[in-house]
Amino acid sequence: YNLNAMLSGLRERLEEVKALEREGIAQRLQKAEEQLRQLHQKSLEKSLEADLLLRLQELAKKNLQFVDGLSPDPVATIQQLKEYEFMDQQAQQNFDQLLKSLQQQMVRSYLQGLPQQLHSLSPEALQATKEMLQELNKLLEERISGGQPNFQAFMRKYDSFFGDDPPTSLDQLVERIQKQAALLESMLNSLPAAERRHLQKALESAFREPGLSEELARLAVNLEHLHSLSAWRREYTFLGPEALDFDTAWPVMEQLQKIDDLERQIKRLQHGLSVTDMDPELFERVLGKEALHEFEQLRGLTSILEDAGYIHRIGNRLELTPKGMRKIGQKALREIFTYIKRDRGGHHTSPHRGAGLEQADGTKRYEFGQPFNVDLHKTLFNALLRDDSGPPLRLRPEDFEVYQTEQRHHSSTALMLDLSLSMAMRGNFLAAKKVALALDNLVRTQFPRDTFYIIGFSTYAREVKPENLPYLSWDEFDPYTNIQHGLRLSRKLLSRGPGGSRQIIIISDGEPTAHLEGGQLFLQYPPSPRTIRETLREVKRCTSTGITINTFMLDRNSHLMEFVDQMTRINRGRVFYTSPDRLGQYVLVDYFNSRRRLLSS
Repeated sequence: YNLNAMLSGLRERLEEVKALEREGIAQRLQKAEEQLRQLHQKSLEKSLEADLLLRLQELAKKNLQFVDGLSPDPVATIQQLKEYEFMDQQAQQNFDQLLKSLQQQMVRSYLQGLPQQLHSLSPEALQATKEMLQELNKLLEERISGGQPNFQAFMRKYDSFFGDDPPTSLDQLVERIQKQAALLESMLNSLPAAERRHLQKALESAFREPGLSEELARLAVNLEHLHSLSAWRREYTFLGPEALDFDTAWPVMEQLQKIDDLERQIKRLQHGLSVTDMDPELFERVLGKEALHEFEQLRGLTSILEDAGYIHRIGNRLELTPKGMRKIGQKALREIFTYIKRDRGGHHTSPHRGAGLEQADGTKRYEFGQPFNVDLHKTLFNALLRDDSGPPLRLRPEDFEVYQTEQRHHSSTALMLDLSLSMAMRGNFLAAKKVALALDNLVRTQFPRDTFYIIGFSTYAREVKPENLPYLSWDEFDPYTNIQHGLRLSRKLLSRGPGGSRQIIIISDGEPTAHLEGGQLFLQYPPSPRTIRETLREVKRCTSTGITINTFMLDRNSHLMEFVDQMTRINRGRVFYTSPDRLGQYVLVDYFNSRRRLLSS
């Protein structure tokens, strides 16, 4: 659509009024001259009638000069024509209709549900509207001052102003009026600045009823004081060819506002709004009946998940239960292992054997000092082979066969997850989050003795608790990447655990653009050499404490590759340049390969 047509359409209607007035003046002049000629022929030029015709000629010429001298500015033209006495009846009617149309837009921007008779904007209807606005402003000002206004009494008196679906509370009325007022503001804000000023002034200049204009201005102040219109006030970009005037622009703006409302409701689901609290009518109006059907299925899914024990309700919030979190992790793990199972066999065993914690399948002859985990069948079989004289069997020390045990070393891992804006913009965040869920589930179920930390980082780094991982999102307005702070926090967390292998897994798509130095935050893009230097110093500190850093990069620009190459040379860790769809495969294979499994010999 093209909103600029609203102002150009106003100019065109004013030009039509001026053209009609010129044509009417010309016709009056022509008629007056014809009548004067007839009087001259009858020698009646000194009569009263002739005098009136001469005055009419003078007035017509004066009006013609006035119309020709009107300003090209539509606001000035409206102001001038409001004080002008038209000579053409059709021009007068067209101008009055234009004024009424502008007045209706101003009133409509606050009160959509006005009764049908107000469309004529008769003096009686305007007076009734002004009285209603006075009472409404008193109600709002009483609410602002902390009082308890009598909304029911107001509605009994003025319910006809609010259509077939009147509001049931003052808060609902305020919200409706605010949303309606925001429509006009959004429409004006979507125009270029110069045209917006002209159109706004044209609307304001159209009022002939000063009291009504003042009450509308007072209403705008009260509404803003109660709640800012910023939630509904938007600026849209219109680039299409189809021209919109006021009447055709209103439904378009209303539809855009509904889309915004739906978007806000969907976003609020992340912050505690229940699916059951959403507006199904809004779904159907914006997205159609098919979307409404899917929405109803989604509402039913909530009950199914609650009954299955995957979610539970805490106040108005729906939260995952431990069972639900495990299910998500298992699903992510299963999806990621789909590829690994196709081309990698076994269970990541090691050829080393020795005393350990977990029983293995094999056995061996008992040696003094080893754990006495006797395999009774093989022990008795050894005695029988040595002496087959029959029962009773007599056992000797060399007959004893014991189970071999599998020893698993403790591993501590810190997963650094990039939460900067670029991860979302490049489509990398969801894949990285899925990996974090899968690794967390893997450690909890397969390696419960291991320690696993999750660190999210953008401008700053912070630890993410496993129970908060399903709700983790990227930092929407944060474009910076502070790898140094993430490494520092990871090193601190890994130092708490017992011995064993320690590693940091970094998943990111950008080079460092932030660091902490002397307690101060330093930000710069493109990356500063200072940031690179301080980040590499932190890499050295991690290396000196025996921490291996494995890096999974989701981008391959030359500067990034140079930084990662320096980091890898210092730490002797590994780096993988991968893509979101293969990220989980690489991370999990690397996690298993970095573990050491020893069997007693």
